[in-house]
Formats: sequence, structure tokens, C-alpha cells
Amino acid sequence: MMDSFPEGNAIIYCEGAFGTLNGKTAHGLIRRTKRYQVLSVIDSTQANADSGLILDGKPNGILIYPDLQSALDSAEGNGALATHFVIGLAPDGGRLGPEHRQAVLAAIRAGLNIDSGLHDFLTEDAAAVALAQKHRVRIRDVRKPPPRNELHFFSGKIEQVTSLKIAILGTDSAVGKRTTAWILADAFQEAGYSAELIGTGQTAWMQGVHYGIILDSLVNDFVSGEIEHAVWSCWKEQSPDVIIIEGQGSLMNPAYPGGFEILAAARPDAVVLQHAPARKDYDGFPGYPIQPIEVQIKAIELLSGRPVKAVTVNHEKLSRDEVIEACEAISLRTGLPAVDLLLSPADRVIAAILPSLQHQDIHSWDARNYKHNGPQ
Repeated sequence: MMDSFPEGNAIIYCEGAFGTLNGKTAHGLIRRTKRYQVLSVIDSTQANADSGLILDGKPNGILIYPDLQSALDSAEGNGALATHFVIGLAPDGGRLGPEHRQAVLAAIRAGLNIDSGLHDFLTEDAAAVALAQKHRVRIRDVRKPPPRNELHFFSGKIEQVTSLKIAILGTDSAVGKRTTAWILADAFQEAGYSAELIGTGQTAWMQGVHYGIILDSLVNDFVSGEIEHAVWSCWKEQSPDVIIIEGQGSLMNPAYPGGFEILAAARPDAVVLQHAPARKDYDGFPGYPIQPIEVQIKAIELLSGRPVKAVTVNHEKLSRDEVIEACEAISLRTGLPAVDLLLSPADRVIAAILPSLQHQDIHSWDARNYKHNGPQ
């Protein structure tokens, strides 16, 4: 499959939200994207900081600016022409606030293409559309529902798929499922396996994933069929050893229970569960306590008939020592390896999954040579 990436040079708009749960789209694009060359981030509350230092404690050279003009001036000074203004906000409900709309209009006037993953569609905003036409730029609403005549209903063709299917589910929304999915896809490839990721949200699309859907843009009747079709198409066209499916929401989240459809339609062979030990309530819903991880594991295994193989940990609000303690406690409670993949290698998670891969009899090299410290 040939990519026409990157499409251009992007400024990521994340006003007031970078480094928070509402900035997760920006965070994903800062960590990786093939679709754009990321130049900078806009967030006046974090101005002049290195985005990598804020996210992962490691500088990445992608700086944060207080406004569009300073970001454009920096790009020009560095010999780069900004071409895209990408909305990196991911607020609850996916709505575009009035102040953010004004920032979009300013970006159009500056001659930038607009990519938005929010539920308020800019292509239905008459003023934005007229301005885009005047300045000859493109607006894309990534979350806009596709035409219904292009959608697929569940057919059962998922049973043809012989690749090992791994779902990355979570105990909450905005907990790091997509980041974990990418890390595991990379780790399998480094271990000698072919691996593909199925994106299920707008950020994965913005990152340039080959196969995927945007789950919360779909009419409910077609959600299962679209999940099935994405997985099946990936298998049919690429025949990877491993297919990793990005989770959405969580099984018991009151607002985002997207895990049900992924279990039902993708029919994964194994599950990796992403968990933030410091969270007590569901994201955005104080007073709605997150069920204990043991309960969530039982629910997943009961619904899917497949095992949870490992727990991957989100270290928000935890020191490094507290992460180590949390991982040890989770392993003791669940009997599963527990690893923070942003702080530690993926070896233990891959090793926990390898027996399932061997059982599929599709491995591309001798899995017995794989040790806990990685491929030999």
C-alpha cells in the first residue's frame, strides 16, 4: 500500500487543553503521525514549552506557541510553510466552542487547510465554507458520517480472518488505548512479526492509519459491520500475523461504552486492558466510580470468551516509584503482567501474547527464540 504522506505541514490547535485529557488528539499527533509534518502547537497556557517535555518528559523540538501568528512566524523563520491547521482538542461531547471557531476562521484567513475531528461540522458552517472558498483552502470534518450506501452491515466474514486479533480495551475513556496499540504494533514488528493497527477514532485517522473507522460517527446499525469490514479488509489485503484493534471508551463507561461493539464484531482472540490506577471516577463523570479492575476483566472475558492477557498502565498523577508499586499490585491482584509502556519495554506484554500467536500457527519466525528481554 502506497502512502501519499505527509500531506503537509501542520500547526496543532489545542488552546487551553494541552497536557490535559481534553488534549488527547493533539497528544496523539505529537507522538506520531504520518499524515502531517507537525510544526508546532498552539496553547497560550503552555506557551514557549517543549510539547514532548510536557507529555513524556522528553524534548521533541515541537514547541508550543501562544497564538496562530507566532506559530506562523516561527514556521516561516525555520523555512517551513504551514499548510494545515489541525484541531487537537477532544472535549467531552466533541463540541467546538465559540472561541475555537474564531481561531479556525483566523487560520482560514491565513491560508491554512482545516482538519477537525469534532462533532460540530465546519463544512456546515456557512461563514467558514465561504471563507475557505475565498482563500482556496479545504475543510475536512473527519467525524462526519459517511454516506449510508457505503456502510457495511455485519455479515460474519470476520470468521475468515486468520490473523491473531488483539483488542486494546480500557477501564475508562481517554486512558491511552490508542498509544498502547501503536506501541504494541511497533513491538510485534520489531520482534519479527507483521502487524497492522485498526484505528477506530478520528485521531488514528489523523495519524494516517491504513485501516480503520471512526466509530462514533456511525449510525448504530452499521457500527459492528464497519468494525468487521475494517478488520477483514486488513486481513484480506495485507495478511498480517497480528491485527491490533484500538479500543473506544470502556465497557462500563456510562457515556462511551464502545468496548461492547469491538468485542462483538472484531471477535478478538485476546485482549490487553489499559488502566489508570490513580483514577477513581470515570473521565468527566465524578460520582461514577470506576469498577475494580478484576470486575472489568471478568466482564470482558465473560462477554468475549477470550482472555485478557496483560494490563497496560497509564501513569497519570503517579510518580515513577508509584508506577512500579501500582504495576506490582495489579499483577498480584490479577495474575497478569502489568506494564507502563511509556516507561518500560513491551517485552512482557508481547511474551504474554506469544502463546496465542503460536496457537494461531501463523508466526513468521520461531517464537521460542523470543525471551522476556526481546528477540534474540
